[in-house]
Amino acid sequence: MRFLSNTPAHDLTYSDVFMTPNRSTVTSRLDVDLTSTDGLDLPLPLVVANMTAISGRRMAETIARRGGLAVLPQDIPVDVLAESIARVKRAPAVFETPITVAPTWPVGDTMTLIAKRAHGVAVVVDDDGVPLGLVGEMETRGVDRFAQVHEVMTTTLTLVEPGTHPQQVFDTLTQNRQRIAIAVDADGVLVGVMTARGAIRSGIYRPALDAEGRLKVAVAIGISGDSAGRAHELLRAGADVLVLDTAHGHQQRMMDALESVVPVRDEFAAATGYRVPLVAGNVVTAVGTEDLLEAGADVVKVGVGPGAMCTTRMQTGVGRPQFSAVLECAAAAREHGRAIWADGGVRYPRDVALALAAGAGNVMIGSWFAGTHESTGDLLHDADGRAYKENFGMASARAVRNRTRHQSTFDRAQAALFEEGISTSKMYLDPQRPGVEDLVDWITSGVRSSCTYAGARTLPEFHDRAVIGIQSSSGYDEGQPLASSWL
Repeated sequence: MRFLSNTPAHDLTYSDVFMTPNRSTVTSRLDVDLTSTDGLDLPLPLVVANMTAISGRRMAETIARRGGLAVLPQDIPVDVLAESIARVKRAPAVFETPITVAPTWPVGDTMTLIAKRAHGVAVVVDDDGVPLGLVGEMETRGVDRFAQVHEVMTTTLTLVEPGTHPQQVFDTLTQNRQRIAIAVDADGVLVGVMTARGAIRSGIYRPALDAEGRLKVAVAIGISGDSAGRAHELLRAGADVLVLDTAHGHQQRMMDALESVVPVRDEFAAATGYRVPLVAGNVVTAVGTEDLLEAGADVVKVGVGPGAMCTTRMQTGVGRPQFSAVLECAAAAREHGRAIWADGGVRYPRDVALALAAGAGNVMIGSWFAGTHESTGDLLHDADGRAYKENFGMASARAVRNRTRHQSTFDRAQAALFEEGISTSKMYLDPQRPGVEDLVDWITSGVRSSCTYAGARTLPEFHDRAVIGIQSSSGYDEGQPLASSWL
């Protein structure tokens, strides 16, 4: 990457910069390979942040099915994390995970479950898991909430085999004018579901799979307590990536935690042949990046204060504009043959593209994904009927209370005084993009287009060829579309 004019003397955010087009021979966005450059070789350079209000089992399997990776939060008991990992590993890699209900389930309870999946349908199954019917908003409109689903379900089903090609699924649904296909095994037991849009996506995206062909999932570990013991249990549970995470990653406790976890990871690798990458952060300087790499990290997480839920910069004055932090830390990591994750500050597809242009091996997204069907919170509605989910920062008083629930009441109250994050925020679902896959479509479309403008077919080429300029706030405003005329 190079600057269009002189290298700036001040640090830059994503909003401060723009990219100019190059002469290009890339004729199609689908010719662009978005494989991550962080050593994980994910088909998609997107990571869901380890925030309790965002990243859970549903999010993990959905994003992995499209090629990305979700990091499960650190403030969850190990046994619960192990079960979540196991369920992600059992999830179908191509077909979507279905919502299942028994025939006697109340309509009201069923509709609450349906809101947790973008496909908007529950499959009614018998005791053996054989599909009997479908229930969605269409079937339940105007129906008493205490009615049972077998009274309203649709029994006309489109059944396919689990190995059916997505294009064939699409053609079948189009010809039959059905909204969803149900994959069943040889015994007729439900395996997964696929919508027409899901079939299209399956032809564009590749899932992020482990060596056994199962969906990948990452887990966060704190630096307090028994980090090595927690790492050992999570490795045994099947975690594909371990993330040592704290707001201030450039501290001795992080170095000590890394040095205790590395031998555990290496012992696991020697026994299984599978070397699990270690990600550590957060930092914003080259020296911080180098120190974490020397302590044993494979990838360094970059970003202090740019997140939507973070109040660190306003409270402490500590942090750094994210584009400059990514640019400097990525260069330092490359000198060691390693990579960084750009964590925070992305609100539009352009920001993801700019982070990758600056050299990030992957881009971590948090609050942007909070307002989706797949995030962990319940779907709520405001006084105007707009759907939203609650979000909160991982250094907020609310998150601290969750993490310290085993401490004394006094210690918990004391810890909650030192918050650096918002404890509650409404993240509205975009009516046009209510699911995380909708946002992924938007993001990847933008990033692919950015690569074609730069004349790049891969992300390494994109970083090499990107030309970045600096703009004023009015220059940034000029690039924003208008929902209505300016008259």
